[in-house]
Amino acid sequence: MAFSLTWLADVLRKAGLKVAEQPGWQTRGNGDVGPIKGVMCHHTAGGPKGIMPSLATITKGRAATAKTKALPGPLAQLGLGRDGTFFIVAAGRANHAGKGVWQKITTGNSSFIGIEAENTGLPGDPWPAVQMDAYRRGVAAILEKIGAGSKMCCGHKEYALPKGRKPDPSFDMDKFRTGVDAIMKGTAAVPPPIPSADASQRPTLRRGSTGDSVKQVQAMLKVAADGVFGPNSEAAVRDFQRKHDLVPDGIVGPGTWAAFDASDG
Repeated sequence: MAFSLTWLADVLRKAGLKVAEQPGWQTRGNGDVGPIKGVMCHHTAGGPKGIMPSLATITKGRAATAKTKALPGPLAQLGLGRDGTFFIVAAGRANHAGKGVWQKITTGNSSFIGIEAENTGLPGDPWPAVQMDAYRRGVAAILEKIGAGSKMCCGHKEYALPKGRKPDPSFDMDKFRTGVDAIMKGTAAVPPPIPSADASQRPTLRRGSTGDSVKQVQAMLKVAADGVFGPNSEAAVRDFQRKHDLVPDGIVGPGTWAAFDASDG
């Protein structure tokens, strides 16, 4: 049975963000969440390279070590890659918060959606602008969905008790909330549109696209070539991307076009 947060993909996609739905996410969780009050921001503290190398850990959890206990997954509902892609991991409750309090709310795992953004948290690992822009816009979209203001976004370091128990995320949360607030009020700069796919000016295709380029992709994927990029086409693109080690965001951009070319060859 699907859990409560099955609206996550649509909300993020409507905000113009790249979304990669992970297999089985609608039914993944440690039981269901309660009424969602806000969003909690984290960083992964691992994976110095790559878009989302911590995805498996976020999904499956972590094993016990000499210093820490085992923690079953999912460890967050969302992972955020360095390229600004939101990986949707779970629609149910995730083990991301632990003991703490924010705005008098102490039920972190049940009341907050957790986002694990890929970053080591170290001074030598700066946050890419595209990732931070997606972080702010994703949080703003979720808060608008649940009818909450920017104050209902907190960092794990702000929520966790005792104080100082957690250092994440490594950026300034007050500045982050100011950026989220600007997006929610419509005063933030509009992000640049997705560029043309490559030098031959093949278009970037996503759900809702139509035309001959869509038919071309559908024919390569062996789905009904009706020229309308719908959910079946998107699912087929995601499957192709997974098989070719691409971010499975369901968008046909430069990397996916190049993989199509290579597979034809």
